[in-house]
Amino acid sequence: MARLSDVSWRSALALERDVVSAAGAVFLLGLGEETWKRFLPKYLEALGAGPLAIGLFGTTEDFCDAAYQYPGGALADRLGHRNAFALFVTIATAGYVVYLVAPSWPWLFVGLALAMAWHSMGSPATFSVMGSALPPDRRAMGFTVQAILRRVPMLVSPILGGALVTALGVVGGLRVGFAATIALAGVTILVVRRMSLPLAAPSRIGLLGVWRSFAAPLRRLLLSDIVIRACEGMAGVFVVLYVTSVRGVSVQAFGFLVALQVATSITVYLPAARIADRVGRKPFVTATFLAFALYPVCVAVARGPVALGLAFVVGGLREIGEPSRKAMIVDSAASGIRGRTVGLYYLVRSLSVTPAAFLGGLLWRVSPATPFLVAGAIGLVGSTLFVLGVEEQHAA
Repeated sequence: MARLSDVSWRSALALERDVVSAAGAVFLLGLGEETWKRFLPKYLEALGAGPLAIGLFGTTEDFCDAAYQYPGGALADRLGHRNAFALFVTIATAGYVVYLVAPSWPWLFVGLALAMAWHSMGSPATFSVMGSALPPDRRAMGFTVQAILRRVPMLVSPILGGALVTALGVVGGLRVGFAATIALAGVTILVVRRMSLPLAAPSRIGLLGVWRSFAAPLRRLLLSDIVIRACEGMAGVFVVLYVTSVRGVSVQAFGFLVALQVATSITVYLPAARIADRVGRKPFVTATFLAFALYPVCVAVARGPVALGLAFVVGGLREIGEPSRKAMIVDSAASGIRGRTVGLYYLVRSLSVTPAAFLGGLLWRVSPATPFLVAGAIGLVGSTLFVLGVEEQHAA
C-alpha cells in the first residue's frame, strides 16, 4: 500500500525521472543565479554604467533571449535532452566566470552573451522534456513543479544576495555569488547526465516549416504574449533602481520584497494548476496577463513599505497562469519538432520585445515613474488581445 501511495503521489505531481532531472537543474543553477541576478543593474552602476547603458544591457538580454531560443530547441531535438542540457550549462558557466573577473561594465555584456545560454537555450529543451515525458493532462502540473523548484531559490537567494551586498558592497557581494554559481554549475552537469529520454523521430523540417505548423490559436497567444513581455521588459530592469534609489529602500530590504513576490507565486502555483487542468486554462492566463499590467503601475505609485509589499504581491501573481500558458504551447507542438516549435515561439517573442528595456531607459530620463506607467498601459492592451483572441477550447 505504501509503495502504491508513493507511485500515486509521484504521478499526481508529474515526477517522472527526466522531469525531476530538468527541474533539479533549474533549481541548482537558480540557487546561485538568484543571489546576484536581481542586483545586476546595481553591479553595472557600480562599475560605471549609466541609465542608458543599463537599459541597453536589458535590451541585449532580450536580444540574446531571442537569438538563442531556436538554436536551443534545434540542439535539443538533434542532440537529445541530456547532451543539450550539459552543453548549455557549460557555456553559461563561462559567462559566470566573465562576470566574476570583469574589470569594467562593458565586460558584463560578454558575460551576458554566454550566461544566457542556460536560460534561453535551455528553455525549449525543458519544454520538450515536459512534452515528451508527460501526457497532456499532467503537463500543467509538470510545469508547476518545475516553476516551484525554480522559485524556491528566488525566495531564499535574493535575501542572501542582499546580505552579501550589505556586508561586502555591490562588487564584492555579487562576486561571491558568481563564484558560488560556478560551483553549483558543476553539480548541475552531474544531475542532467541522469536524463534518459530517447530522441524523438528526426524531422528535417526547417524554420519556415515550423512556423507554418503554428495553429491560429498559438499565433494569437504569441501576439498577446509579445505585448505583455514588452510591458515587462520596459520596466523590469529598472525595478531595483526605482525601489532602492528613488524610494530609498535598502538593498537588503529589496531582497525581502523579492522573497515576498516569490512566496506569493509559490503559494498560488499548485492550486492554480490543479484547477486549470480540470476547468480550463484561459482564466489563469488572463489573470497572469492582468498582473503583468498592474505590477509596474503598483510599483510606481507605491508609498511606504506596506504599499511596496502589496505591489510585489501583485508581481508574484504574474505567475498564476504561467504553467497553463506553457502547457498551451507544448500542446500545440508536434513531438518531432517540439524543441524547435518552442524555440521559434520564444525567438519571435523575445526578438519582438528586444527594444523595450532601452525604450524604458529613454522614458526613465523623462521621469523614473514614466516607464512603469507606460508599461502598465501596454500590458492592458496585451491582456485584451488574449481575452478576445484565444477561445476557451484552445486554452483548455
